Amino acid sequence: MTLEMQTVDSGESAAAAIEKDLRRSIVELELLPGSRLSEQDIATRLGVSRQPVREALIRLANSRLIEIRPYRGTVVARISAKEMTEALFVRQSVEIAVVGKAAQSFDSWQRKRIDSLLIKQEEASANLDHAAFREHDEAFHIAVANGAGVGIAWIAIADMKTHMDRVCNMTLQSAADMQRRVREHRAIMAAIDARDVPAAQAAMAEHLGSILDALPDLETKHSALFL
Repeated sequence: MTLEMQTVDSGESAAAAIEKDLRRSIVELELLPGSRLSEQDIATRLGVSRQPVREALIRLANSRLIEIRPYRGTVVARISAKEMTEALFVRQSVEIAVVGKAAQSFDSWQRKRIDSLLIKQEEASANLDHAAFREHDEAFHIAVANGAGVGIAWIAIADMKTHMDRVCNMTLQSAADMQRRVREHRAIMAAIDARDVPAAQAAMAEHLGSILDALPDLETKHSALFL
């Protein structure tokens, strides 16, 4: 495992910083499902005491991203197709409602920001920069919520969507995969710009629902990563 704690933000605890880095490593599949996690090893690698590591692991266990098994060790949780589809149901419900509101009224500053994010996504796909693409992908969805005036909607689903994110990252292996995502984002924004609520909602439903089409094949190819 390669883990290096980033600079702690002002007001951010060491436990929160460790949790954020571990969460990123799990979601981006740097830490594969089934990987063992040692509290002492993580503390030693990061040069911190075991207490903030313990707190971070408890938080990740509460999010069901890891399993703390007494006397048997701590491991990264395998991907649950059931939890992923449940998270997708909630996320679709929220984001389809968000784009419906966005198509009625949208903040002009956020609209300009989205243009910039889409350009950055295209550049990331051309360079096969997976990390940058995922960063801009999430920023796009946040900007849509903020532009619709309901930024709190993203906060409400941010934790549960991690169960989708690991599967999503498996589907973003090629430039073509990433370019398809950008086209879907542009279709969502075209409907919002046209003030077409049904089209915006349909475009978001298609965008988020495409992961279900890939799920059976992913479960077959990567069976060791799934429950």
